[in-house]
Amino acid sequence: MSKRWYQEKKHEHFYKEAKKVGYRARSAFKLKQIQKRFNVLKEDNIVIDLGAAPGGWSQVAKEIIGEKGTIIGIDLSPIKPISGITFLQGDMTEKTSIDELIGIIGEKKVDVVLSDMSPDISGNYSVDQARSIYLCEQALSTVELVLKSGGHFICKVFEGEDFKDFSKKIKDNFKIVKHFSPPASRKSSSEIYIVAKYKINM
Repeated sequence: MSKRWYQEKKHEHFYKEAKKVGYRARSAFKLKQIQKRFNVLKEDNIVIDLGAAPGGWSQVAKEIIGEKGTIIGIDLSPIKPISGITFLQGDMTEKTSIDELIGIIGEKKVDVVLSDMSPDISGNYSVDQARSIYLCEQALSTVELVLKSGGHFICKVFEGEDFKDFSKKIKDNFKIVKHFSPPASRKSSSEIYIVAKYKINM
């Protein structure tokens, strides 16, 4: 039985399970697996979800943080409403979108920033990896603006030549930094999640 066949079956399983339980995307299971391993999200947290479409990560986060928690998701694509979650359509590489996000948060600092942002895939891996790092840099800039001291950050990134430098930036600003490939990720994928806990004052 080939490894490829097994991987296809595994992802078919996560896709079907997402449909079964009402998650909008198979990727919801990635966040569940990250949470199970690292316990990043807590009840009553204020959470920012970058690259939120179609809303799967926000759904999982809302389950964990509960009724009193707050989630604000943002994406270039429009996102169908979910009760108890605020969605914005915007580009996190643009100041206007960042300002809109901060306008909603107000003077509060948030507990967790999630970033599952991904570039449009061109097929040229060097280009795609560079674009991935650029989006991660934007996410880190958002973290600097909105995340409280002691807060947590989860960021998807494509591995490649810029990965070490970006990872070092994270390590300079958080007490604990781990790299994790959730079982729900494709085996062939070069994506990896940086899980950064306990932000140091930047």
